[in-house]
Amino acid sequence: MSGSQRAGTARDRPALAPGATPAPGWRRALLPVLHRSQIYNFLHWSSRHRQPESGTIVLGQRRVYILPTRQGVAFAVSLLMMLIGSINYNLSLGYVLTFLLAGIGVVSILHAFRNLAHLALTGRRVDAVFANEIAWFQIDIENRETFDRFSIKLHGRDEPPANTVTCDIPAGRVTAVSVPVRATQRGWLQLDRVTVETRFPIGLARAWSYVKPDMRALVYPRPDESLLPMPRPRPDSGETVSMGTGTDDFFGLRDYQPSDSPRHVAWKSAARTEVPMTKVFSGRASSELWFDYSELPDNMDREARLSRMARWVILAARAGVRFGLRLPGSQVELGDGDAQRDRCLRELALFGVDIG
Repeated sequence: MSGSQRAGTARDRPALAPGATPAPGWRRALLPVLHRSQIYNFLHWSSRHRQPESGTIVLGQRRVYILPTRQGVAFAVSLLMMLIGSINYNLSLGYVLTFLLAGIGVVSILHAFRNLAHLALTGRRVDAVFANEIAWFQIDIENRETFDRFSIKLHGRDEPPANTVTCDIPAGRVTAVSVPVRATQRGWLQLDRVTVETRFPIGLARAWSYVKPDMRALVYPRPDESLLPMPRPRPDSGETVSMGTGTDDFFGLRDYQPSDSPRHVAWKSAARTEVPMTKVFSGRASSELWFDYSELPDNMDREARLSRMARWVILAARAGVRFGLRLPGSQVELGDGDAQRDRCLRELALFGVDIG
């Protein structure tokens, strides 16, 4: 070999880090085998942080794992006992039955794997919810093969068995399923790892795969349960709100004033809280309200304030009045209707939350 050829070969070799020693020959020979091992792939996948996957997720063969179920283990033990008995007593029919059942078990494993492999999952949409409610993440499952898929189950990482969704997917069709996830706090709820599994056809083997579609739901603050007083206008700001007590639909409660009619006093609320309140109806003269974060009582924490303002926003939108929202660092101008309600609830949901 010439000097130039030896130099080229040396250049083609990967450079070692300073202080590193070359891997032994047996390790270099073993690495390709490990990389083709399903157990290695599964451990490597589960040990690293899985980022959300955008677009369509295809369950390739290297992403589908399979293990026997409890019924499968009991079935295998039974076959072993039958085989031992057939050998001990030299039973020809025992051999036939044992190997026939063993063949059925092997075929069931292949069908379980075939029932899940090459499915394509695409995240679609999810509606906003309030805290402590169930968010439904819609996922389309496409069967691109020429045979039907049966008993496909989907569930979240920490969801109870009652929240497992089961569906059948005809050949060449797309089936939409909604995966339920409980929203525990306001802000963005990122869809965590979803398990897709099947035990078709006879439950002896469980084939499963993990997916994490890039989907998230907006979670609004949970509104207060009780009826709350409406914010009072500030005289020094030029904002006037006439809280006249009409006779139409009930709107809410406000602080009692000496000029209020006794017929509009909320006596039940006063007996319960020992604070006189006045009922307010939607048939008042003016219907412009500002909900200001800074005007709420100082003894309320941030989440309690946001919950109360969410309640006010819902009541105001339901009554058809114009309302605005003031938060530290942001403001929603006066408006009405469902669009205004959604804008205000979004601001409340993302207040103080990193939206990156």
